[in-house]
Amino acid sequence: MRLLIVEDHEELAMTLAAGLRREGMAVDVALDGESGVRRAVLDGYDVIVLDRDLPAMHGDLVCQRLLAEGCRARVLMLTAAGTIEDRVDGPTLGADDYLPKPFAFAELVARIRALARRAQPALPPLLAKGDLRLDPAQRVARRGGRLLALTPKEIGVLEALLAAGGAVVSAEELLARVWDEQADPFSNVVKVTISRLRAKLGDPPAIETVPTAGYRI
Repeated sequence: MRLLIVEDHEELAMTLAAGLRREGMAVDVALDGESGVRRAVLDGYDVIVLDRDLPAMHGDLVCQRLLAEGCRARVLMLTAAGTIEDRVDGPTLGADDYLPKPFAFAELVARIRALARRAQPALPPLLAKGDLRLDPAQRVARRGGRLLALTPKEIGVLEALLAAGGAVVSAEELLARVWDEQADPFSNVVKVTISRLRAKLGDPPAIETVPTAGYRI
């Protein structure tokens, strides 16, 4: 899952990003509304966590700009205000969900995963192909009933491949969907992760390499 946090409080933004990366998400951070809009339009995020009370460009305006630019990411709006009006205003401005501050980190994770399942096109709660099963919310994968001990990145790659429904997914797309901006685009991290994932999935081979194109299940 690719996620963007738009939050002007740098310490909070970095803390949230670190925690969400431990949950297996690829997370980028924007510290103001203008850069948040710019990045959201350029990169294909699944979910945007947006602080409503941003300086300069308010979160409401960010939401409106995202809609106007045709951004398809789901938006979770964070706000320090907790009135009924705020709960009503958020969705009308383009936010898909609303979470008042302070919040429990576990609830933030649950809300993000729920929004990701409503991505366009919507993904089923369980991804499956043959005897391979993945529950993206629980981060649990099985093959033939056998529990697979996968790392967060291996889970992310498997999710991207299963979600493609048999279509080829390029290494560049996997890098963009599973890793964040800190990943070196010239590294072989995708190839190495695919190799390790193949070994853990066992026989018969589940991941096919399509020369010059990418990978598919």
